Amino acid sequence: MGHDHEGQRVSRRAVFAGISSVGLTGLLAACGADGPGSVTTSTGATVTPQASTAADLTDLFAGAGTCTLTKTTTQGPYYFDADKIRSDIREDRPGTRLRVAIKVQDSETCKPLSDAVVEIWHCDAAGAYSGAESMSQGGGGAPGGGAPGGGAPGGGAPGGGGTPPSGAPQGGGMQGGSSEDDGSMDLKPQDDKRYLRGAQVTNADGIVEFTTIWPGWYRGRTVHIHAMVHFSDKRVLTTQMMFDESLNTTVFTNAPYASHTGRDTFNDKDSIYQDSMLMKVTQPADGYLGVIVFAADSDKDGS
Repeated sequence: MGHDHEGQRVSRRAVFAGISSVGLTGLLAACGADGPGSVTTSTGATVTPQASTAADLTDLFAGAGTCTLTKTTTQGPYYFDADKIRSDIREDRPGTRLRVAIKVQDSETCKPLSDAVVEIWHCDAAGAYSGAESMSQGGGGAPGGGAPGGGAPGGGAPGGGGTPPSGAPQGGGMQGGSSEDDGSMDLKPQDDKRYLRGAQVTNADGIVEFTTIWPGWYRGRTVHIHAMVHFSDKRVLTTQMMFDESLNTTVFTNAPYASHTGRDTFNDKDSIYQDSMLMKVTQPADGYLGVIVFAADSDKDGS
């Protein structure tokens, strides 16, 4: 994967809009002045697509999932376009290194879905979300009121943690996702932090890779990572990824997680958790590797 332009400020919308003349296929194939496989969009941003899939991932993905349409969840209260096309999303956040690899398939054909934009976002080891630190930690400014005392997001709202912004659904975690397509649920960032948020473009194998840290936890939710898939500039999947509880326990015995005590919600009591959302996790020498397969409804016909 190319890293020459890690951290550049370019939104996933700009990726689609800025290369309208060449298409996303052109983005992945073009060789711009900044290096092989890179292209400069009309917004002036240079995007370097991911290289071909490594053999270790191919082996893991062989048994990681099926072509069943991936369950859609509400996006939660802390999603916004973070303007970060990058693979390493850690910035200054301490924590156990986690490499996340996601393979996106078309839910009808089972073929890899290339040229899709995949975003992920999650809380840090203390349960805080960038762009919403005060809100997610229960400080002033939380829509509808946050958890008092500087704790974690209040109430354990099934939509992904915390008290949803005005207009966000209060009900069940599983849904069709169509209400999110217009961006009406997107958060207006409350601070200038963007850690643990990023996007990548799927390669010819339908795969993206991120380097992050193992997520922390907050009241009312199990440990999770949010994910959103965009195809042809449409939101075609919003879902979440979870982890085996034995692994969560192991990771949380170490710093900086160990100082955050009182976890109250585990996979078996979480309002959104399903077995299909579990990542397949291995432990290389440099941390953990989690892989998962998403089957997305790329043409939005409901199947």
